[in-house]
Amino acid sequence: MKLGFVYDLRDDYLALGYSEEETAEFDSVATIDALDSALSRQGWNVVRVGRGQALAKRLAAGERFDMVFSIAEGLKGRSREAQVPALCELFDQPYVFSDPLTMAVTLDKPVAKRIVRDHGVLTAPFAVIESATASLAGVMFPAFLKPVAEGTGKGCSGKSRVETKTALRAEASRMLKAFRQPVLAESYLPGREFTVGVVGSGAQAKVIAVLELLIAENAEAGVYGFANKQSFGDHFACRLADDEEAKKAGERALAAYRALGCRDVGRVDMRSDANGEPHFLEVNPIPGLKPGFSDIAMLTDLSGRNYDWLMGEIMRSACARQNVAMPHTSKRRAA
Repeated sequence: MKLGFVYDLRDDYLALGYSEEETAEFDSVATIDALDSALSRQGWNVVRVGRGQALAKRLAAGERFDMVFSIAEGLKGRSREAQVPALCELFDQPYVFSDPLTMAVTLDKPVAKRIVRDHGVLTAPFAVIESATASLAGVMFPAFLKPVAEGTGKGCSGKSRVETKTALRAEASRMLKAFRQPVLAESYLPGREFTVGVVGSGAQAKVIAVLELLIAENAEAGVYGFANKQSFGDHFACRLADDEEAKKAGERALAAYRALGCRDVGRVDMRSDANGEPHFLEVNPIPGLKPGFSDIAMLTDLSGRNYDWLMGEIMRSACARQNVAMPHTSKRRAA
């Protein structure tokens, strides 16, 4: 069973002159090696393809795979995560993870929030700021600002939480200039923060576990932003949570995952208001998969399962959706 492995290697882009922040969503050699090994243990013949452009050349030349496994995030545009899935659909190539529409919708945070809100999932009131002189009608203070289509905490810092219109305009102007995209301004939620791992598709989707993020006193203004994410152990800790508030977070995260049409795996971020009611923040349909570091890998381990179990669940979901047989192997590990 031939598996095409598509990815953006961070070192390649750094060598081309891109910054640490610009490449924050891309993967290290260690992560690529770990995924290759885990997928091989599932019985797949892993073919390292590299970037989406390399996949396009192979598909255009007539090559096909039993499945494509792409963690490529893309570099430009608010639909960049949809590029490889769209390419696969163009060539009728089976692939893992969500389809192009879901990939595009979930990267655009305001669009995702509108969809989950229409499905009855709580999300904080918000406004979209497209220029430095835009009307601030609908913005409730304190507010939290972030670029509409970035991940890995890019753009978020201690200055993202604003108390006044003056501070909001100043920070929004900085983000507009730095990221060349609109800014999301949502009401700040002061409660607990959770991230929820989900595997499967549709009615078969299930919560792996709910992870609570614990903010250290030395963290940058209590913001789970880019700087702090790069030094997770120093500024943040995490633990499994299964109290009633955490269970609500898991249930609402699963509802949001299904409402957005996510498939195979995803990580849903939730944060509670002052009354302990979890609200949807965003979902990542291509969550980080670095063993021992990425949130979904950590919560899988803490739940008593292992990395091979996670990869097996992802691949079983993808194969079942597309009527592709899983490879036979004695190395596959049980939950």
